[in-house]
Amino acid sequence: MSSRRLVIVLRTFTRSHSTSTTKITSSSFSSSVDVAEVSKFRLLADRWWNENGEFQALHSLNQLRVPFIREQLLQQHPPFNLHLSHATEKTIQTPTLAMSTSKNFLEPLKGFKLLDIGCGGGLLAEPLARLGASILGIDACLESIETAKLHADLSLTGRLNYKHVTLEQLCEDQSEHEKYDAIIASEVFEHINDIDKFVENTNKLLKSGGLCFVTTINRTVTSYVVAILGAEYLFRAVPQGTHDWNRLIKPVDLTMIFEKMKTGTA
Repeated sequence: MSSRRLVIVLRTFTRSHSTSTTKITSSSFSSSVDVAEVSKFRLLADRWWNENGEFQALHSLNQLRVPFIREQLLQQHPPFNLHLSHATEKTIQTPTLAMSTSKNFLEPLKGFKLLDIGCGGGLLAEPLARLGASILGIDACLESIETAKLHADLSLTGRLNYKHVTLEQLCEDQSEHEKYDAIIASEVFEHINDIDKFVENTNKLLKSGGLCFVTTINRTVTSYVVAILGAEYLFRAVPQGTHDWNRLIKPVDLTMIFEKMKTGTA
């Protein structure tokens, strides 16, 4: 049986977070896109890279997301071993090996193929590409994809790609199946229609042994007070209606969905 691991980070706004791992299997798909949710982000598409704007929280979250994803991937697949024996220590001074070693430190994710679902303006995809990963960002909002492409550094050409496509549409391409070492769905689950189908389709695209990274707001009283009443109505850090507390998900519920995929009872 093929295996995939789920890594969940649900923000609780109390400095605690939950992580979990499980295994999943596959199958069938229908649309998980919520047109109303896409419309919300269409209105904000030109503000993705404003660090003091509506997406300030996501910029700040990168301080957690990027190193966490990097470390989890490297634990799964350790890079080139830099611990040289005494007999070969001097060889590191040769230009070729020295350059290779330096590149390994600067681009530790080189060789990894990642998929960022609901990538928005590329806030997470771009820094991961700078770490060496080959990454495809997809989003149902065309305006967000255009913003991501416009912001992308030319030095990342060939390594960082974006497509205006849904997860379901990507699944229709058989060449995409079991292609990715890791799939990222960051701050996405609270904006989609059918979480079960979303999980099924995500699994289709993961390689055996691949990782699925999920970050989302935990459904707690604290999150309602801070993320909705505070952020949307009191401080107006994000537009009112950005989040619906009833659509937020708890760690145990999300893990159960993945467990259903594993047992085939979904």
